[in-house]
Amino acid sequence: MPFFITAPGETDVLFVAMLVLLLVIVLVLGNLYFQLHALPDRIAHKSNPGQMQLVAVLTLIALFTHNNLFWIAALLLAFIQFPNFTSPMNSIARSLEKLTNGGEPPSVLTTPIEAKPSPRRALPEGGPHNA
Repeated sequence: MPFFITAPGETDVLFVAMLVLLLVIVLVLGNLYFQLHALPDRIAHKSNPGQMQLVAVLTLIALFTHNNLFWIAALLLAFIQFPNFTSPMNSIARSLEKLTNGGEPPSVLTTPIEAKPSPRRALPEGGPHNA
C-alpha cells in the first residue's frame, strides 16, 4: 500500500501536512498582497499630510472595491511631489506674531498687558443732551 493511505482510526498525516501547508501559503500570500497594496501609502508617507491622506483614501477604496484603477491613481499620486504651501504660511504667521508682541516670542510674555482706563470727560449737569 502507498504511504499516504492510513489505517482506520489512525491520523491522516498527509491531510494534516497539506492543511498546515495550505494555511501557511494563504497567510504568506495574504501578507504579500497587503504589503504590495500598502506600497503607495509607504511612498506617500514622506510627502505632505494632505497628499498622504488622499493616497490613503484611494488605496482603501481600491482595497474594498477591488478596482485597480484607484490603486494605480494612488501610486501615481504618491510619486508626484506637491508643493508645500503650509510651511511658508506658518512661517509668515509666526513672524507676524513676533512683530505684534514687540519682537519677543510669545513664550517670553508671562503676564497679559493690562489696559489702562481712559480718562472720561465730565458731563454737564443736565446730562449728555444739554452739552
